[in-house]
Amino acid sequence: MDTTLNLINGAGLGLRRAFLSEALNTPLKAVDFYEVAPENWMTIGGRFGKQFRAMTERHPFVCHGLSLSLGSTDPLDEAFILALKQFMATHHIKFYSEHLSYCSHQGHLYDLMPIPFTSEAIKHVAARIRRVQDLLGQRIAIENVSYYAAPGQEMTEIDFFNTVIREADCEVLLDINNIVVNSVNHGYDADAFLRAMPAKRIAYAHVAGHYVEAEDFLVDTHGAAVIDSVWTLLAKAYGLFGVFPTLLERDFNIPACHELLQEVGTIKSIQNAWQRQHEQQSA
Repeated sequence: MDTTLNLINGAGLGLRRAFLSEALNTPLKAVDFYEVAPENWMTIGGRFGKQFRAMTERHPFVCHGLSLSLGSTDPLDEAFILALKQFMATHHIKFYSEHLSYCSHQGHLYDLMPIPFTSEAIKHVAARIRRVQDLLGQRIAIENVSYYAAPGQEMTEIDFFNTVIREADCEVLLDINNIVVNSVNHGYDADAFLRAMPAKRIAYAHVAGHYVEAEDFLVDTHGAAVIDSVWTLLAKAYGLFGVFPTLLERDFNIPACHELLQEVGTIKSIQNAWQRQHEQQSA
C-alpha cells in the first residue's frame, strides 16, 4: 500500500471554478499544487471538464473529499470509492484526504457532523478508513475537523483523533484553522493540541479563514482571510515538525486571484523563514 505523498510540496491552493479560467490562462506561479473536492469534478464535462483536465495535465493535484461520511452508520459507498479511484487515475492525482466526521444518516445531511468521542466510534470509523484504503490501494489522510458540540464525549478530541489515526493506520491532514476555532469554542490550549499531533503522519496542512460570531465563538467558514493567530500557529507547527505542504482553502466570498496569491505567498514566507532558521542552526 502506498504510504508516501512525495509529489507535492510548498504552498497550495484549493481550485475553485470562480478562477479556473484565470489559473489556466495565466498560470498562478506562486501555487505549487492544487486541491479539489472530487465530488465537484468527477462528473463534470463540457468546458469545465476540458479546463480541469488541462489543469491536471500541468499541475500536481490532491483530492479532499466531502461526502464519504466516515463516521456514519450508513453503508460505506464503495461504488463512489471505486469511481474516485478511477477519477484519480485519469487525472494522475496521487493522494486523497477526508474529514473525521459524518454527513449522512439514511440520506445526506449536507453538513459535516461531529463523530462522538467514544471508544465504540473509534472502532467503527477506523474500520471504515481501513476499508477505504484497501479499495484505493493507498493510505489516505484524515482531517481534524471543526465542531460545535461533543455529544456523548468519553475522551478529549486529541485523544480521539490520535487513536483513530493509529487504529486506522492512516495519514493526517492537519487543519490549522480548525485547531484555532476549536480551541476558542471549547476552551483548550491550541499549542498543546498541536504538540500532541502525530508528527510522522502529517501529509499536508490546511489554512483558512473563519467568522467571529463572538469573542468565544468562531465559525469555520473558509469565507474570509486567514487571521494572525492561524499564521502564528502554522509557524509553530513548522517549528515542531518541520515544513510540510500547506494549502489555502477559500470556499466563498472568493476575492481576486492576486489576494489569494498574497495568502499563498504568506505560506511560502513562513516556510522559507523556517528553512533559513533550520539552515543556520545546522551550519
